[in-house]
Amino acid sequence: MHTRYLKLTGAAIALNVIVTAAYASNPVPDETIAVAKAAVQRAEQSGAPQAAPVELAAARDKLARAEKANADHRAKPAIALANQANIDAQVAEATAQKERAAKAAAEFDASMATLRQESNRNSTSNQ
Repeated sequence: MHTRYLKLTGAAIALNVIVTAAYASNPVPDETIAVAKAAVQRAEQSGAPQAAPVELAAARDKLARAEKANADHRAKPAIALANQANIDAQVAEATAQKERAAKAAAEFDASMATLRQESNRNSTSNQ
């Protein structure tokens, strides 16, 4: 699972680099901020407030700073901060997904242990 988390984080960073390069010639802070807002909302809905509060707080802070920079007509800092907020939100969401997966795996393991106990009890009583 740790490998998958690292792959997701790596993919998010690679996507950020591509998006940043694409917008470098034609900055569009409003669109970049909208993407970051959507990422923060997804993270909030995925359970990140409990699973990754630090990462989510960083994403929210950078998003607010991006909006301020955009309001001040500073496109490059707005885009950079929005992209950073997007990555922080994606990391928060991935952390929440990892935690949910770990809980599901633990529940599955407990269920399997219970089934084994039942199976052993039934085979012992049939002998």
